Amino acid sequence: MKKAGILCASDTELAPFLKVMEVSRVTEKAMLKFYEGTIQGIPAVAVYSGVCKVNAAVAAELLIEVYGADAVINAGAAGGIDPQIQVFDTVVAERAVYHDVAKDILTEFHPWMPSVYFSSDEDLLSAARKYAETARHPVVFGTIATGEAFIENEGRERLRRKYAPLAADMETAGAAHVCYVNQVPFLAVRTVTDTDEESGAEAFERNCERACEIVAEVTVGLLREWV
Repeated sequence: MKKAGILCASDTELAPFLKVMEVSRVTEKAMLKFYEGTIQGIPAVAVYSGVCKVNAAVAAELLIEVYGADAVINAGAAGGIDPQIQVFDTVVAERAVYHDVAKDILTEFHPWMPSVYFSSDEDLLSAARKYAETARHPVVFGTIATGEAFIENEGRERLRRKYAPLAADMETAGAAHVCYVNQVPFLAVRTVTDTDEESGAEAFERNCERACEIVAEVTVGLLREWV
């Protein structure tokens, strides 16, 4: 059976997965703690990487190289960018993009991509779409933009004009980048904590725990469809 690598940025994001995971082993690599076991019978390894692109990349590489993940799912919270997105909507990334990296860095140099976008795995997307048909919470599909900053209202319009993402975070494209060069399936699943109407770090803090419970439910649901 395929083994899922679950990558979260924070302990708050990881906690709901550990509640439903039968953990058989815990090991440490690169100052990170990896939990191996099963989730509803599905082989899985889960980790929280810490915030930012490089931390996510380190954890993603270890999930693949050391722990043998057949796919990596980046699950957690995100800020809503599209005006139609509401708090607690879950965004599944059809593609990911860095919003703070010059586009020719990826297309003219390693890994010589055809565009600035990292496409998500079609099998994982299909599983997510099937799960979304009966999901208890809204699940939408589109672009997630990644960069090293918490996006306040003044930054949302800039991202809309440039990339038209549904949501933004600090890890997705970093993990997608690692999966791209390793040719390992990738998907990001992010539940929204803050929007134009409910914005700022306070909104994130207020809504984060509930958002993380929802994103874990969605992720486990799509994994059942994937395997």
